[in-house]
Amino acid sequence: MRDPRVILENRPGAKYLLLGNEAVVRGAIEAGVHVVTTYPGTPASEIGDTISRIAGDAQIYMEYSTNEKVALEVAAGTSFAGARALTAMKMVGLNVASDMLVSLGYTGVRGGLVAVVADDPDCFSSQDEQDSRYYALLANIPCLEPSNPQEARDMLLSAFQISEKLELPVLLRMATRVSHTRGIVRFGRIGKTELGSFVRDTKRFVMVPENARRAHRALLEKMRLASNISERSPHNRVIGRGSVGLVTSGLSYNYSAEALKLLDGSARILKIGMVNPFPVALTTRFLRMFRQVVVVEELEPLLEVQARAIVGGMAKRPKVCGKLDGLFPRYGEFSTKLVAAGLAKAFGKTLPTSYERTIRRAAEATADIPPRPPVLCPGCPHIASFRAIRVATRDRAIVSSDIGCYTLGYQPPYSVGDLQLCMGSSVGIGSGISKFSDDPVIGVVGDSTFFHGAIPGLINAVYNNHKFVYVVLDNMTTAMTGHQPHPGTGTTAMGTSSRRVLIEDLAKACGVEWVRVVDPFEHKAAVSTIQEAILQNGPAVIVFRRACV
Repeated sequence: MRDPRVILENRPGAKYLLLGNEAVVRGAIEAGVHVVTTYPGTPASEIGDTISRIAGDAQIYMEYSTNEKVALEVAAGTSFAGARALTAMKMVGLNVASDMLVSLGYTGVRGGLVAVVADDPDCFSSQDEQDSRYYALLANIPCLEPSNPQEARDMLLSAFQISEKLELPVLLRMATRVSHTRGIVRFGRIGKTELGSFVRDTKRFVMVPENARRAHRALLEKMRLASNISERSPHNRVIGRGSVGLVTSGLSYNYSAEALKLLDGSARILKIGMVNPFPVALTTRFLRMFRQVVVVEELEPLLEVQARAIVGGMAKRPKVCGKLDGLFPRYGEFSTKLVAAGLAKAFGKTLPTSYERTIRRAAEATADIPPRPPVLCPGCPHIASFRAIRVATRDRAIVSSDIGCYTLGYQPPYSVGDLQLCMGSSVGIGSGISKFSDDPVIGVVGDSTFFHGAIPGLINAVYNNHKFVYVVLDNMTTAMTGHQPHPGTGTTAMGTSSRRVLIEDLAKACGVEWVRVVDPFEHKAAVSTIQEAILQNGPAVIVFRRACV
């Protein structure tokens, strides 16, 4: 979006072309949100990026938190004080925030609190294909799932209403194709909500076991009320006519509708927008109308398992089929082609010859095009850092890498990075390997990731005297997700100056005795520093500092 201030237009009924993530921001503006927190992560990054550019004009406090758990905690504190808050993250970030999320269901909230999580089917920019809907079941909180940008805006408004009605946090599950697809969004009126105040209630907010046991029973009662809301929700509805039954949600609805047109078929579709609590009564009535129902959903068979459970208690049982029958995979991103093939198999139809021919020709036309994986930018300082590591260790080092641009260093010609799992794991994994390896062990982490999740691991390395070298690639920004600020940049999300937190100071404060700061473009100094670090008898930290080009 060229001018994000368009999102602030108070013109009810006006239509604008927005990304799904931008539609979430518009929903937040209309909901009268007071605080937005996030840690940048694709495919959710544009939510924070857009808010940060208009926060001042919108009179919203916005921050890039050090990680997703902290982001949720700040949002929760805002809610406890009676104001509306939104937090946004990608799905693996929800893993980081899950400790807080589950407990938050017990305490509940005061001001509305919505956590927007963006899943990434097919791992376009992630290390796994997590289905975040399961967190709603785990935490016993409501979950809504939009299928397009308009629904993203609409459901966010509903989520705040549900949150305040039940005094529970609500999860809004996005996905890459919803977050990054543009669609027409009709604006509503910008709302204003009152600022509350914190009222002490220790039996509710202090989660010692006695209070937690009581809170769990209260949470289950709230979810019973949430089930009634789900049964009546306008986001759960039956669409179309026909003798064929489909149950679907989110993006899978779009694929299903297109696939039906392709097959020249008609169907009655139960489109579930509020996926937790599952609308049992509505689904039961729907299932009774058919002999066979196909469930179409990306990643895990959450809706399918629910539908099969309902059928198990029915006298006249329709056949429910989907992922568990092999019609659709439990991995990867869906497509119209994939859904059409599954529906054709389920209902005994054949794909149009013209469509199969088009797919075949497209495959043939692209067969000779070489793959182009992501690469480090020309002039990237990480290239110099990788070169220094290889020269200094003569390619003998075991390198535990982390999440960021520098993850690409595992590829030739750099070939630096033997392991990489999750944010901040480089230090712990490196520590473990160092106990049983005669080769040099080097952990590699970026500056933003260091602040996000590496500090506890570094303290652990000092405490247990793990002998390895920890290299922090400080390019002075959160480069991979769009150059967002972090504690080491000296600038906040609101554009104000702040105290710059230096990585070398933190390393020393964690107890690391040997710490050096080097410009990786000073090749000889970089090489000699690594060689000296390897000789240390405990953890050694090198900060390779040079700005992202």
